[in-house]
Amino acid sequence: VSVWQKTILWLGLGPDEAYGDYEDQPVMRGPLVSPEFEEARTAGGGDGKVYELRARPGLVDPKRSGPEESSGTVRPLRAASTAIPTVVTPKSFDDAKEVADRFLNGQAVAVNINGVGHETARRVIDFASGLCCGCGGHLERVNPQVYLLTPTGVEV
Repeated sequence: VSVWQKTILWLGLGPDEAYGDYEDQPVMRGPLVSPEFEEARTAGGGDGKVYELRARPGLVDPKRSGPEESSGTVRPLRAASTAIPTVVTPKSFDDAKEVADRFLNGQAVAVNINGVGHETARRVIDFASGLCCGCGGHLERVNPQVYLLTPTGVEV
């Protein structure tokens, strides 16, 4: 066998004789291999027509059964409220507690870091970012020195 013929066979472009021992029917695996599926497949007779599969008596369709009792409580969503943000100008990292208290009470907070040291400003913004991420809020940079924290359901 030449190199050319080996290449053709390796690429799968050769004669179909090499594939003669494969079955024509695909092997059924997984959830389709069930008595109902086999019954429907053999009932058609292989003529290409589609036949309806009827449910056996006594089987219950979980999608069509009656409503089930649920122990969950349904609470209405709060309508999005419009708020004027409270401006907090932290002098030290200890003032970040005021930002958190107001944010957790559902108020929008504008953090003004103008005139604060670089390290303190970084720590306050990192804290505000974690607060928003952990509580499902949104942190937005309004200008280079002001950041807006908005809780979920509050529009500014």
